Amino acid sequence: MDTAPAPGLDAPGTTEPPDPPPALGTRVRNAARWSLINTVVMRLGNFAAGVVLARFALGPAAWGVYGVAQTVLLVLLSANELGVGLAMVRWEGEVRRFAPTVLTLSTISSGLFYVVLFVAAPHLAAALGSPGATGVLRVMSLCVILDGVSQVPAGILTREFAQGRRMTIDALNFVLSTAVTLVLAFRGWGAMSFAWGSVVGNVAALVGCVLAAPGWLRFGWDADQARALLRFGLPLAGASLLALGVLNVDTLVVGSTLGKVQLGFYVLAFNISGWPVRIISEAARRVSFAGFSRLAESPQALAQGFGRALGVLVTGSVPLCVLLAVLAAPVIHLIYGGRWLPATGALPWLMALGLVRIGCELAYDCLVAIGRRRLLILTQALWLGALIPVLAAGAHLHGIVGVAEGHVLVAAGVVVPVYVIGLARTGITPRALLRACAWPFVAGAAMAAVAWGLRGALGESLPALLATGVVALAVYVVGVLPSRNRLRGIETAHGRHARPWRGR
Repeated sequence: MDTAPAPGLDAPGTTEPPDPPPALGTRVRNAARWSLINTVVMRLGNFAAGVVLARFALGPAAWGVYGVAQTVLLVLLSANELGVGLAMVRWEGEVRRFAPTVLTLSTISSGLFYVVLFVAAPHLAAALGSPGATGVLRVMSLCVILDGVSQVPAGILTREFAQGRRMTIDALNFVLSTAVTLVLAFRGWGAMSFAWGSVVGNVAALVGCVLAAPGWLRFGWDADQARALLRFGLPLAGASLLALGVLNVDTLVVGSTLGKVQLGFYVLAFNISGWPVRIISEAARRVSFAGFSRLAESPQALAQGFGRALGVLVTGSVPLCVLLAVLAAPVIHLIYGGRWLPATGALPWLMALGLVRIGCELAYDCLVAIGRRRLLILTQALWLGALIPVLAAGAHLHGIVGVAEGHVLVAAGVVVPVYVIGLARTGITPRALLRACAWPFVAGAAMAAVAWGLRGALGESLPALLATGVVALAVYVVGVLPSRNRLRGIETAHGRHARPWRGR
């Protein structure tokens, strides 16, 4: 497809540059390190807060209402700035020239989205099986406006790989949002505690971004730039909206079909399955798009970077996915309590989905960076179109377990092959993808067998679970040792790189 830059904006050159300068690799590694530390710390904090809330303050019904509101919010956030915020990261040249127009567009669009949501909230909440979520929807969606205003300063931090400053901002967001949520939850505010906690945290994040990137919160308007930005951003916003639909249509199906109590169990299981995605994939995505954008004009460098990134992500994700899948029931009972055990049936399937999501999200960022917007839209539309009937059938047949099974069936059977073909057209061959994943998958299978056997032999007490986890992890480490040189990038310097597949 045509990936020519839109007029009115500075775009990267068309000639193929030499190998990326060492400074870029150093900046990416440093940013990735800070991003990983940031994500791990924040997610551990969120995990601890969630345990306290689930055990002592909120029941499955409140989690279900929160799940509905969170789903709607994520869908709005995926399109609230019409995709123009990505121009702050993607385009080279003088960013200050079009940043004021980006800020104006994102602020106007996010304000309009909020007005529409405010009016539609009662009808939307009723359609999703949670009429009590109306107020929560209206309050939580104030975050849409805050996110729109923060697009430019936050984009500058991402563009400059300033993840150290981003960690400080996220820490402030977490501390304030968690404090407000806990106080209100223990005062009996239910799901509304999440809503006000999110708003307070996003206000803090906006202030932090403005202070960390001073001088960028400046409104302006240029009609030619606005048209060019919309031509660039709207397809990406559409792809993002479809991607969020893929990740949240299950919440809508469960809420409307099975009710808010079953939705609460499903949301808990889905949140647990997202731990590897949030800890590892989210950390990588904060630098992957910017990094792939720098390599977009060199297919060989892009193939090298993607293969190594995929290998690192999969190697780091597999052990956590395996342990949570095999030990689902004892882990949920130990951490959240016995009343949440109905969530255990869906968790193993959702862990498999989480592992697939990690690879798909990395592929998504790579294809966005090189301008394959049409392919992304078609892939996400196919994914969402296949999910709706499959998840609805799964909910009627096997409840929340059937929904989780349907997710895995569509992701592995339909979407992964499409992404593999799309990446092959850029020079990232199926063989390269298999090499990146082979050792982690083999080691993960051995780890699963060991963990399953030890669980039956040792039982499910806390010491037994710790011993099972340690032994299984040791088996995994031994299994992935043969791939250590590739993960460190040593083999890449001497390896061969396949030519891009020229098919359409």
